[in-house]
Amino acid sequence: MITQDARLIVRAPFFATADLIHLLIERKKSWITAKQDYFKQRQAGALVRNFVAGEQFLFLGQNYPLVVAEDIPKAVVFDHSLMISSMVLGNAKDHLECWYKDQALEYITRKAQYYAHVTGFKYRSIRINSAKTRWGSCGHKNVLNFTWRLIMAPSRVVDYVIIHELVHLKQRDHSRQFWEKVGQIIPDYKKDEKWLKMNGHLLAWE
Repeated sequence: MITQDARLIVRAPFFATADLIHLLIERKKSWITAKQDYFKQRQAGALVRNFVAGEQFLFLGQNYPLVVAEDIPKAVVFDHSLMISSMVLGNAKDHLECWYKDQALEYITRKAQYYAHVTGFKYRSIRINSAKTRWGSCGHKNVLNFTWRLIMAPSRVVDYVIIHELVHLKQRDHSRQFWEKVGQIIPDYKKDEKWLKMNGHLLAWE
């Protein structure tokens, strides 16, 4: 197993030889390396952004370079790249977060309305917050909460989180019945859960 601090722990029967253990480790080398890299990245914490030209920013699962522009109509414009006005570069973080929040609200609202219509689940409203690890929640009086950081994930992962919270309108816990309902709407949802577990740290930049 790989521990949270990226150490490899091998548990083997008493009769297993050292050669056999080394052979098994070699066969699992790629998996071990991938897991260790993942936990090392998690230990490093949130990504530190410098907000300089050429820096890559995620949007719906794709990386786009930050372009500093001299003459654009808004502080931030998306057009095959993420353009930010040179006039607001000193407050780039705030302006980019504001842009992400707007995109998250627009996309998540549209998709939530669609899936609510398909499933018959009814929510009261949608709120966007700045949580770093809690992607969504079903709150008091059927208010659905989502972090703006979610809009950086691939669209199908965003959709999964929306569906997850919509199902909570009917099933508040994470019981077998809950996961059955999620699976009826999105049968391969475990792929999306895995993506968030493996890549969620990429969405928590400072």
